[in-house]
Amino acid sequence: MLLPNPFCPLGCPLTVAKIAGLQATVVLLLILLIKARVQIKAASAVGFALLALQTLVFLAAAGGLGLLALGGVAYAMNRRPVQTV
Repeated sequence: MLLPNPFCPLGCPLTVAKIAGLQATVVLLLILLIKARVQIKAASAVGFALLALQTLVFLAAAGGLGLLALGGVAYAMNRRPVQTV
């Protein structure tokens, strides 16, 4: 018994179905790959925005605490000593 020639897709309906299935699989995988790359780019943009927001919040908190510490030092320096009688 001879096997059908895989290079002649018109010879056997099963071969045509196999090739069509492989082509559909390749197209589906390419679409999924492109979709994943787009999602990675979008997630990178969102991640960058969140990182920038986190940095700004950290800088604001550090600045506020620094001002509070400077205010405490200035208050302690300007406070008059308690007189004991």
